[in-house]
Amino acid sequence: MALSPQPIQRGKPLHAQAYQALRASIFSGALAPGDRLVETQLAQRFQVSRTPLREALRQLQQEGLVTADLGGGLRVTTISSTDAVQLYDCRLALEALSVTGACQNATKQQLKSLLNYVVQAEKLANQSASEKNEFQLLDLDYQFHHLIAESSGNRCLVTLLDRVFDAMALLRIQTLHRNPEVLDIRLEHRQIYEAIASGNPEAAKAAIDAHLIASKARVVREIEGFKIEED
Repeated sequence: MALSPQPIQRGKPLHAQAYQALRASIFSGALAPGDRLVETQLAQRFQVSRTPLREALRQLQQEGLVTADLGGGLRVTTISSTDAVQLYDCRLALEALSVTGACQNATKQQLKSLLNYVVQAEKLANQSASEKNEFQLLDLDYQFHHLIAESSGNRCLVTLLDRVFDAMALLRIQTLHRNPEVLDIRLEHRQIYEAIASGNPEAAKAAIDAHLIASKARVVREIEGFKIEED
């Protein structure tokens, strides 16, 4: 893990800034699933002492983004195929509520923003392989689903989904390294948007179910491919 120094911005407590910097590095792929987290290297990278760094790592461990390995060290969490199935099953249940609520409560501005995310994703997906930014596409996927949850008007649902989305982001980064095409959301997102925009909860639920089931199959297939190669 070669990390160049990246001093964090001062102002907030150092442990909070270290936490935010580490979290951003994980979700940008700079710290990839399975990467060993060496305190001396991270302290040098973010130019903080090891005390606030350890506090930040403990918080990330509580959130499931960092896990202890058999040797007692810490690594960025790697998602197993069993974990992936369970995450998608949770999303299927929660996002059914999300789209149903959005059909009833989404504002015109929220619908406009949802469509904008769909259009942006379609433009990105149609770019050549050399131009395509998978992490930008991953962010658009998160923004789209998060806005649907917000549009439902159910704040508890948003909180629950955000925890699931963090684990899902790790999972997507893990599989994107192997196969960028695993994040194929163009047609599926447009169908979900159109169902919500028309205020049709049955169509919206069918669309979100189809989207998540297809995504689940793609992602689990990739993870199982890792295991076969490693064996």
